[in-house]
Amino acid sequence: MELFFLAILILTMAVALGSGFPVAFALPGSAILTIGLAALAGQVFAGDPSAYFAQGDAIQWLSAGITNFRGVYWEVERDTLIAIPLFIFMGIMLQRSKLAEDLLVTMAQMFGPVPGGLGISVVFVGALLAATTGIVGATVVAMGMISLPAMLRNNYSHPIATGTIAASGTLGQIIPPSIVLIILADQLASAVDQASTARKELYKDLTGDLLMPSSFDVGSTSAGEMFLGAFVPGLVLVGLYMAFIMIVAIIRPSAVPTVRYAGVYDRAFAAKVFITLVPPLTLIFLVLGSIITGVATVNQAGAIGAAGALVMAGYRLYEGRPRQYWPVLLAVVSLGEIGFVATTFNVNIKNLATSQDVFAATVSVIGVGAFLIALVWSGLRALRIEDTLRAVMIDTAKTTSLVFIILIGAAMLTAAFRAFGGEELVKEFLTGLPGGFWAQFLIVMLVIFVLGFFLDFIEIAVVVVPIVAPILLLDPNANVTAVWLGVMVGLNIQTSFLTPPFGFALFYLRGVADKAIRTISMYKGVIPFIALQLLALVIVGLMPQMVNYLPLRFSLTSETAPPPRNPALQGCLEEHVFEAYREDRAIIAAAIDDVMRIDLSAFPERDAKELGDAFGKAAATFDHVAKIEAAKAALEGYSEGYRSLHADVRSIQRRVIDDKADIKRLETERRRLPRDSAYDEGREHIDSRVAALKEEIAAIEQQIPGNWKADNAEFVKLKKAEAGARNQYRRNVDQAYEPVGEMITILAAAEALAAFEDEFAALRQTVESVEFPEAVEAIKGFTQRLREIPATNDITKGLDDARRQLRGETNSQDREKALEDLTSAEQAFADALAWRMTAARTVLPDLERYEEAISRTIGLRKQDRLARDEALAIASCLAVPADLTLEF
Repeated sequence: MELFFLAILILTMAVALGSGFPVAFALPGSAILTIGLAALAGQVFAGDPSAYFAQGDAIQWLSAGITNFRGVYWEVERDTLIAIPLFIFMGIMLQRSKLAEDLLVTMAQMFGPVPGGLGISVVFVGALLAATTGIVGATVVAMGMISLPAMLRNNYSHPIATGTIAASGTLGQIIPPSIVLIILADQLASAVDQASTARKELYKDLTGDLLMPSSFDVGSTSAGEMFLGAFVPGLVLVGLYMAFIMIVAIIRPSAVPTVRYAGVYDRAFAAKVFITLVPPLTLIFLVLGSIITGVATVNQAGAIGAAGALVMAGYRLYEGRPRQYWPVLLAVVSLGEIGFVATTFNVNIKNLATSQDVFAATVSVIGVGAFLIALVWSGLRALRIEDTLRAVMIDTAKTTSLVFIILIGAAMLTAAFRAFGGEELVKEFLTGLPGGFWAQFLIVMLVIFVLGFFLDFIEIAVVVVPIVAPILLLDPNANVTAVWLGVMVGLNIQTSFLTPPFGFALFYLRGVADKAIRTISMYKGVIPFIALQLLALVIVGLMPQMVNYLPLRFSLTSETAPPPRNPALQGCLEEHVFEAYREDRAIIAAAIDDVMRIDLSAFPERDAKELGDAFGKAAATFDHVAKIEAAKAALEGYSEGYRSLHADVRSIQRRVIDDKADIKRLETERRRLPRDSAYDEGREHIDSRVAALKEEIAAIEQQIPGNWKADNAEFVKLKKAEAGARNQYRRNVDQAYEPVGEMITILAAAEALAAFEDEFAALRQTVESVEFPEAVEAIKGFTQRLREIPATNDITKGLDDARRQLRGETNSQDREKALEDLTSAEQAFADALAWRMTAARTVLPDLERYEEAISRTIGLRKQDRLARDEALAIASCLAVPADLTLEF
């Protein structure tokens, strides 16, 4: 019966949407009606309103959608949706202030003489508007009103003209900042959590290990990472559009004729291009640059974009009047002032200790005040001229409300879908497909593409993604990243604006197009661009590094980059270091040979032994690398024949795991049934299903080949051998480098330690002459400063003992014993100073040369952060998903 009500749910939603019923009410309405009908049928026919739900009851599922949405929205770390109204405001303000119109006209004039130049200018401006507005409707309407008449006047083919405008207008869905990317990032955040939990359970069930290595986990994503991931695919799509138009212009020049600019390309035209292009490009830089560099979150970047759009509108709406550019000039000067203070001073308004701090804070306050004046000034202009600001605010509120209502409705629909077992049904269908992850992925992409014929991007993103994303992200065989999956879905969803019969971009364009253009011409025009979008989808699918590289690059080069010892980096880190060993082995070996000849007699015996052991471990590094490569070769050689057996058996075991989960769920349902004879039939039905599942499990387990245990044991043995070799290597290089780094730090501070020599004599005089409390404070202060010098514990121990004697902690206050302890500290100080000064003079230069030779190879794991070239190499490596098939 659950499947019956699931069919009713889907049919109700389809009928509601097909009849033109508002999406915002069709989604939750379908859920409420179906859940209510199932509860009523359960009460009437089974005496239990929860009888026809896969689990739970009607009240739980009616409230689940709102509860889940509220839980997501109110989480402090999941406030991404706040950026939506900010970016919507930015886009509508730029469109209403006619800045988009200026871009189109100027670019058309600049690209006109190029073959297909007018069409290329439309694509170029579409990309720029996508990066500043992200509002498809506004972009298509603006370009349709301005560019379409110009294209028709110049004898452009109707299909080419309309297809170019419609396709270019949809670029806002994939080129950041994009609302669909924000929504996808929000939906994928929940999907990642579910997939991570499921992957850990799968690892435990398949391998028997309780803890899964963190490097095998599903990586999370954010709106900022989605923006970075979509940047290159967006450019690829723009390049494909431009290349297509140029090819058509060469093959069929009559369909895409060259347009000559009637004016002159002089300084005035160059100034016009500069004034038209620089402000939106600056806004793009501020919005995306602030996210990429980590200066601002996505929400803060949205605020930057909204403020920038308002300032730009302030001068554009005031065109031709006196003091047109004063607000924007004031804003630029104030931002420059704030930037100068931020990069020159460390401003902390709560701690103004010096006159310099007061000066920096004062300048900052003046800069902020000036920018606020510029913002209010621009806002008043936008409010007074054609009531633009009010209209933009109303449109922003309407669009934002629509988005959030659809999100709530989709959450309710998803809850109803799960109530009737739809999620499990989809999971069973996808996981049962032959071909593994890629078969599942192709089916999901096909479904999203077909849904794009009928649904808007928001409905697809919030209804389909929460259901299928956890299933796709769970699969360790492909091990795709959430960013890649989100960008692929975003590229696919973009086609929903072009695909007939309900392509919204076509509707927007139809509303402003000349009546002479037939609708069928518009449909023909978008077909090649749909094909180009699908081609871009294939390219990005085959080259995941196009999506993964930029987020990884900026993560590994940022101020908050993970240290080289991060477990997730080790595989690629070692690949990079081993390549360096192969290239520079002679140099590294020579440095080790040189350092092993150093005379360590100046050091204390313990330190000399540690350094000698470290040099020996460094010399053994290449042996450890050879062991890793041998173990790796043995594992890879064995895996070639073992892989197919592993895949077959794991597939069988997963079916067993699914059946056991079904048994557990059925047994839970049985325990919840009332102890009433009226429910005996229900218990018998559950018992029969459990028995059938147990028989099925027994039959499935019989399919496991007899050689599985022996072959798997051999594989596990080889895998442990490789892991053991890697762990030994890591311990070895850490122990080879750490004592050297510590000793360099100690010897480099020898002069600083020598500065305490006179203070020791003064401290003795203080302890001998002053009262106990004053002597205690003197020793305490001296000890604290001495501890700033590395490796002074032997010295400070005597000082601590003296302070305890003066405080009477051991027995009673005893100045004589305190002086004895102080003498011990002085002797320890003298000994330490003697050998450190000698070693600093004779050995330190050799140690520093040695450390420099091995720091980025043997010592890389012990560095605070990766160097830029190392970060880029590791980002390139991590951008290609690792195959975890044999790890599960």
